[in-house]
Formats: sequence, C-alpha cells, structure tokens
Amino acid sequence: MDVEEMQREIDQVIGRERIPTMEDRKSLPFTDAVIHEVQRYMDIVPLSVPHYATRDISFRGYVIPKDTVIIPLLHSVLRDEGHWESPWTFNPNHFLDANGNFKKCPAFMPFSAGKRSCVGESLARMELFLFIVSLLQKFSFTSPTGPDSVDLSPELSSFANMPRYYQLIASPR
Repeated sequence: MDVEEMQREIDQVIGRERIPTMEDRKSLPFTDAVIHEVQRYMDIVPLSVPHYATRDISFRGYVIPKDTVIIPLLHSVLRDEGHWESPWTFNPNHFLDANGNFKKCPAFMPFSAGKRSCVGESLARMELFLFIVSLLQKFSFTSPTGPDSVDLSPELSSFANMPRYYQLIASPR
C-alpha cells in the first residue's frame, strides 16, 4: 500500500523525532510522487480561472481574437494519454524514473498554466509536502470500514471535483 511505503521512506530519512523540512523532499521521492499523483488524479479544479487574449493569437490554424475569454481545461492535460502511462488510474510511478528518483512531468499543471498561473503554487506545494509528511510521520490512518471501502473517484460538483468524505482513524505511531 502506498501509505505504508511512504511511512517507511519517511522513517528511513527523517525518523519520528525530527521535524521535516523542504530539504527532505529530494530524499523522499516516493512520498513526493504520491503527493503529485494525488493532485493529478483528483483533478480538483478541472477548469482553470479565465484568461484573456491580450492580442490576436494564431493557434493550430485558428485565430483567437484579442479580448477573447479563454478557459483552460486542465483536465485534458492531467488525463492526456500521450503524457501519462495510465491516465485513468492512480499511479505514483508517473512521477518516478526507472531508478526510483522523482521526475517532473510537463503535463502536471494542477495550479493552472501560463504566465498567470497560481502565484501561490510554490507555497502550496511546500505546505502540502510538509503537512502530509508530518502527519504520516506521527500517525497511521485506517478506515473503520476497511481499505476496500475507500473510493478514489471524486464527488462531482458544478465547478470542482471534490474528494469524498471519509471517517478515518488516526492512531499515533
């Protein structure tokens, strides 16, 4: 199971006493890959915020006139079969090379794209990493109804794909 593998990796690199830092990220490639894959797979905001064409643009034979509202469909990139080995399944290996090292993927853009992508992206990535590693360092998580009851598909809303609600048991490690 991915969570247990992440905890083994965290125990080997950080242990259970020291507080994780961003420097630990490069020593925790599997954990980093799982965090990235959760963001890719959950695809929480499939439509980016609207953008505007600041000038006439030629794109794939089409002309997009100046002042046209453009709404990027991030979902199409996060599920693109040309970029992901198995786009419709949860697979942390999308972010690991053959040696188990973390690898970036240009199709990973859960925070939008272009010059006007999320200004807080680097802070959000840092916070996600530190928060998740800290939780997994100190707690084991189980579902009272068993691991097979966890459905990874999102709840669909009008604007976002929301994670499902679960009752979890957090036990100190």
